Amino acid sequence: MRLVRAAERNGTAGKTGSQFTGQVFNFLTMPATDGVTINTVTFNPGARTYWHSHTEGQILEVVAGRGLVQSEGAPAVVISAGDTVWVPPGERHWHGAAPDSFMTHTAISLGPTNWDSEVAESDYLAPLDETEH
Repeated sequence: MRLVRAAERNGTAGKTGSQFTGQVFNFLTMPATDGVTINTVTFNPGARTYWHSHTEGQILEVVAGRGLVQSEGAPAVVISAGDTVWVPPGERHWHGAAPDSFMTHTAISLGPTNWDSEVAESDYLAPLDETEH
């Protein structure tokens, strides 16, 4: 077991090399431990990650607001507080706030993150899959 006390956290630095468009507040909740890193990230409206993938996958727990997540080759999907997203290993994706809402999520990253290019504004604003929202 490993207990990470609040005083031991690395604050707003987040994961080294993280790439974002717009303003985000990234709090490193648990530094890399046995290949798992946990960040709590608040995205201002319109803010988002770059395209990226995780060697062992990623879990996103949306705790507040409304956002978007998109896997390469699929439409963006609206996510809201209470939603959980599983991104399989190696799947290229991005996630962030909706254009008109803040969004906070806890990101549980399994294995190294492979950062890629910025999400184009035209891709970010493309039609959404709003099924069940």
